[in-house]
Amino acid sequence: MNKLYIGNVSAEASEEDFETVFEQWKIPHSGPFLVKTGYAFVDCPDEKAAMKAIDILSGKVELHGKLIEVDYSVPKRLRSCKLQIRNIPPHMQWEVLDGMLAQYGTVESCEQVNTDTETAVVNVRYAAKDQARLSMEKLNGSMMENYALKVSYIPDETAVQEGPSAGGRRGFNARGPPRSGSPGLGARPKVQSDIPLRMLVPTQFVGAIIGKEGATIRNITKQTHSKIDIHRKENAGAAEKPITIHSTPEGCSSACTTIMEIMQKEAVDTKFTEEIPLKILAHNNFVGRLIGKEGRNLKKIELDTGCKITISPLQDLTLYNPERTITLKGSIEACSRAEEEVMKKIRESYDSDMAAMNLQSNLIPGLNLNALGLFPGGGPGMGPSMPSVPPPGAHGGCPSFGCSPYGGEGPFWASMLSASSQPLAGQPESETVHLFIPALAVGAIIGKQGQHIKQLSHFAGASIKIAPAEGLDPKQRMVIIVGPPEAQFKAQCRLFGKLKEENFFGPKEEVKLEAHIKVPSFAAGRVIGKGGKTVNELQNLTCAEVVVPRDQTPDENDQVIVKISGHFFACQLAQRKIQEILAQVRRQQQPKPSSGAQTPIPRRK
Repeated sequence: MNKLYIGNVSAEASEEDFETVFEQWKIPHSGPFLVKTGYAFVDCPDEKAAMKAIDILSGKVELHGKLIEVDYSVPKRLRSCKLQIRNIPPHMQWEVLDGMLAQYGTVESCEQVNTDTETAVVNVRYAAKDQARLSMEKLNGSMMENYALKVSYIPDETAVQEGPSAGGRRGFNARGPPRSGSPGLGARPKVQSDIPLRMLVPTQFVGAIIGKEGATIRNITKQTHSKIDIHRKENAGAAEKPITIHSTPEGCSSACTTIMEIMQKEAVDTKFTEEIPLKILAHNNFVGRLIGKEGRNLKKIELDTGCKITISPLQDLTLYNPERTITLKGSIEACSRAEEEVMKKIRESYDSDMAAMNLQSNLIPGLNLNALGLFPGGGPGMGPSMPSVPPPGAHGGCPSFGCSPYGGEGPFWASMLSASSQPLAGQPESETVHLFIPALAVGAIIGKQGQHIKQLSHFAGASIKIAPAEGLDPKQRMVIIVGPPEAQFKAQCRLFGKLKEENFFGPKEEVKLEAHIKVPSFAAGRVIGKGGKTVNELQNLTCAEVVVPRDQTPDENDQVIVKISGHFFACQLAQRKIQEILAQVRRQQQPKPSSGAQTPIPRRK
């Protein structure tokens, strides 16, 4: 059943007007238009034509001064548990979609609909009518990766009179075969990678890659089932242009090989004699693990593929460009094999980091995660344009410098985390944290002529200083970080990530550091709790070691030290929990307003 309802129709509109509109947009219909006062109906020959009409016309086409609304015509008796969700971001993973739908009830089935549109479409059946209605109310018009979702009922011919909901607890039941991949990629068994392949190509070959009227690039896209963005307008006059390829790992590699072959042919035709290496762009956060301890990973790839690999120096990184260039030299076959191995390592690093983040990132209280800029609409190394990343403080400012050890948070985290975090009321108070790092890492943190620590301080919005060494041969140095919670998160996150990148910790070794925060001496007991109950609960919750040393002498500000040791998220969670306790103590310490100050003035009679 593909009957359409057309709403917001002008009283002047006629059947001929609708015929003209549908003909203009090349939308087939299988019957006459039934025009009523303010609305109309029409039948389409199939679901594909119906969806095309909805996508192209609804809210976009004006008829006699009014924007018409087009949707499925579904009788109330058939408005049951079945919805169609359109305009789903093309690179969204099934797991993300499942999680989003399961918030509103038990999903019995979720099937993809094949369309010609760039975005994806799915038909969803919930276990109960109220669940479908709630899902429609919450999701229709909601933004996901800069795409506004469109949700509507579709006829449910199997709808029967329902008793109490059989859905049980909310979530997905185990019906139907397991799915894989992304809704935007149809039924292909391979999962689209969250990390696209980014490459640099000489500007003179861009025209050949695109082809006449875009024919060549369309052909590559079709053959490799990929989405390819050529950023021609970036860096006007530059000798090289970036290309971003979104697909499965196999699709990315296939598209890359085809592009290399096109460049090689163009070089022969134009008598270009210089070697054309394959240049891959990768976020700096992944490069340390790609190289491996003492360069072992890189050497193995070179040995296995016969390809010579070099990586651009750290000094080439800037605040607005967190990517490094990995140059592969060899035959097309050798470069193709090397590209597969290089991207495999990068994807493994990304997956590992995202798994760690998935466990604990949403547990950190007291942070305005919107202010962090960790989860933009396109993560580092994922967006089409790295040089166009906004400056620090703007949305997306954090990844432009690679603050997070994750290197490329997907947009799903933006929607999920920002929805769960509430901005802090008023201006957040500044905090001071002393973070202890290996003494040998000081040079890497400071950078050449202090560039790295200056950039980090600027981007995080925090004061970052390295304290003078204590003793003749200190094994650790203290980094003093002063700033509000969001600045602390970004600065500490980057410091943890930097130590991992520079191989101060092994490839399978977790970065664990010690942080000190000072608390008022009268509040130390609250942090410890009766019989150590609070501090034990803190350690169990955060996985960090939290110690309030006994017999401390308070400093000149009547403060004592709390020591926190653990990996990044454990440290952050412990810091935030302790700050929560301190905020509670401060509130209790505030004097209550005297009752006399608010004595009402008696009214005159």
